[in-house]
Amino acid sequence: MTSHHLDPSLHTAVDVLTAERDPVLRVEDGDTVTVRTLSAAGYTERPASPGADAPTLLDGRRGHCLVGPIAVTGARPGQVLAVRFDDLVPDDWGYTGSGGVDTPVNRALGLADPASRGPLLWDVDAQGGVARNQLGLGVRTAPFLGVVGLPPEPTGEHSTIPPRPLGGGNIDCRELVAGSTLYLPVTVPDALVSVGDGHAAQGDGEVSGTAVECGMTTTMTLSLLDDAPVAGIHADTPAGRITFGFDADLNTATTTALDRMVDWLAGLYGITRGQALAMASVAVSMRVTQVANRTWGVHALLPHDAVLAPAAR
Repeated sequence: MTSHHLDPSLHTAVDVLTAERDPVLRVEDGDTVTVRTLSAAGYTERPASPGADAPTLLDGRRGHCLVGPIAVTGARPGQVLAVRFDDLVPDDWGYTGSGGVDTPVNRALGLADPASRGPLLWDVDAQGGVARNQLGLGVRTAPFLGVVGLPPEPTGEHSTIPPRPLGGGNIDCRELVAGSTLYLPVTVPDALVSVGDGHAAQGDGEVSGTAVECGMTTTMTLSLLDDAPVAGIHADTPAGRITFGFDADLNTATTTALDRMVDWLAGLYGITRGQALAMASVAVSMRVTQVANRTWGVHALLPHDAVLAPAAR
């Protein structure tokens, strides 16, 4: 097993998910990669004030500023790419946008007018685990990557903005902190994973459309599996086991995440799906992952200690 390092540059940065771009790095099954990514906007320096523009790495950026694609030699559709997040260290500043964009959420809240913007600029203390903005208000940090994705199909350039059932991408799940493993079904030969969109902190839903957006230094181990406990995108995190649903319809996204969690529970405990649904009703939390990216994201969370072992007889 080998360790690799990538930094953001015009050679390594990408703003779409595509299998038609040459990989910026090739790794073997089980290798570790430390990759530094810029913020989603690709800012190369801190904005001078909240909401101000700053220079960006990519001109005319079409989506998130990512690093990739990274090829995993031998990966093939039918396998699963396991991405284990060994370490996630945010840069020392970040930003959050709010309002001023015509989205369904902003319209409902009366915040679509540009005059209603409420941007925040944050100082991030990675070691202390706190981010504090220009208002003097702080939050505890829990760093993760918003985008970890494979091209959804072998041809074309695909937007990084919506999360997808095939390939993942802009999942924005706040539970994917260090110590988590994200399982992505392989969609194209060599997997071709791209990563970025660092978040120092975020609530479920990412309701303004942004989190504490920041650069991130991520150490991750990439492994290939022939089998997985459930279909689709899922994760094992410090908070618990997670299954995902992504769809333009919130009901469909919810039932997809729940359906896969029912399968996982049935397999874990050797029970029927009907029994697993009953267990899910008392042990699983359904959470709205994000509302901001054209597609609803929902995840089902089964905490590791939620189901107790059978009592001794």
